[in-house]
Amino acid sequence: MARTLDGLARQTLAVPTWELIVVDNGSSPPLAAQPEIKRFARARLVNEPHAGLTRARLRGISEARGELIVFVDDDNVLAPDYLDQVHRLMTVCLNSGAAGGKVDAEWESLPPAWTSPFHGLLALADHGDTRLVAPGAPGAPWPPFAPVGAGLAVRRTHALAYAAAIRSSPARLDLDRRSGSLSSGGDNDLVFSILHAGADVIYEPALVLTHLIPAGRLDPHYLSRLNRGIMRSWVRVLALHGQCPWPPIPRWTVPVRAARAWVRRRAWNSTADSVRWFGDLGQFEGQADLAESAPTRW
Repeated sequence: MARTLDGLARQTLAVPTWELIVVDNGSSPPLAAQPEIKRFARARLVNEPHAGLTRARLRGISEARGELIVFVDDDNVLAPDYLDQVHRLMTVCLNSGAAGGKVDAEWESLPPAWTSPFHGLLALADHGDTRLVAPGAPGAPWPPFAPVGAGLAVRRTHALAYAAAIRSSPARLDLDRRSGSLSSGGDNDLVFSILHAGADVIYEPALVLTHLIPAGRLDPHYLSRLNRGIMRSWVRVLALHGQCPWPPIPRWTVPVRAARAWVRRRAWNSTADSVRWFGDLGQFEGQADLAESAPTRW
């Protein structure tokens, strides 16, 4: 967290024009007792007792006073001009609703070569040096350059609309991470909601942040769980927004489908093949989830 706060302290955007809200979502010890927070006098600390990434973000949204909101995780270090660039972009691109940029890795230990196909699972992103825009429209497809949650910038009006939608459909809280879960659909749910509300989604290469990645996130077991959780929640997000290419399936078929995928993937052949198979398993579980709950469309 110290690196994250230091990055915020170095922002070039004039201090009176932005606020810092720090959400304590069950930290131990509480953030109020941690020296990093005590040194950052500008931070407004709020508590969210209900665990979960989406709940923490909703609390931040409810507390925010500005017209633009940027989500920063405690392992993100924003480039010094990040907030300035967000302000410039959304001032010029008036129909923009959500934006993100390049997410570079700072590895605690050098990643093994076999992990490179899975770096996207770790919220790393680089779609080049040209601004890319996905026009907002009802039913618009998912843009391949859609922003990740790290450094995600959204307009407050859209964030409030998303919060209202969550209140109407609280099952969506389960799309994102909670204690012991690696589901990761909340970011995509928010971006999809903004896109389908008619606002543009933008990749802006001038937005740059560093993602601090501990060695444990390169562990095969962690990557397997992560791929499984991401795919399971991704199926549900796609279905909620009318974009899912896979049909619902009975829960009892999941082990059979998983066994076939194990053979098809030759999952025993390498660690990478095994991690990919866990993604297949997550997809099947997501399809079974669809069969057990009629997804709400909005």
